[in-house]
Amino acid sequence: MLQAINSKIRDLQIRITLYSEVRAYEELYKLLFIELNRYSYSFTKSNECAEEVVSDVFIKLWKVRMQLREINNLRKYLYTATKNYSLNYILKTSKKQVVELDEIIIDTRASVTNNSPEDIYITNELMNNIKRVIQELPPQCQQIFQLVREDGLKYKEVASILNISPCTVRNQMVIAIRKISCALMLTNDLSFSKS
Repeated sequence: MLQAINSKIRDLQIRITLYSEVRAYEELYKLLFIELNRYSYSFTKSNECAEEVVSDVFIKLWKVRMQLREINNLRKYLYTATKNYSLNYILKTSKKQVVELDEIIIDTRASVTNNSPEDIYITNELMNNIKRVIQELPPQCQQIFQLVREDGLKYKEVASILNISPCTVRNQMVIAIRKISCALMLTNDLSFSKS
């Protein structure tokens, strides 16, 4: 049976390489997706992230399809690529500082009462910086941030609405929070320099 599968993979590889045949590409994806997804999951421990990793591997495969004839064992190649993409994913996410959204309270409608003119100025600068950063986010990141933070939707709900993985939603939220945190630090630097 393994020999028949390897023969099928080889046939699909040839059709993809020589003819850029989309049907062969789709067949290869269906044939290997479950096992590659399971393999990626063993690293990422997340179904959504494993799916995203395998999808990325197949996207890369399509991009380099003309070089596939140089690969002797496509199955082994895909397993190696899946492992590398999974490890890169883990490395990227471990470097990201995970911040709970509730730890950062952003109320752009806040009004300042009973504060000194300097406090009012600093608060206004903070709010303006945060609004500016939110407006400067890439469109998808901005949309995700607004759905999660302002509309109160959960990551899975946003993922379903936008037809993306919850991992992508989480990653985009990390980007948004990082940029907002930088704006907060900039405002803090401003307030210290005024002191």
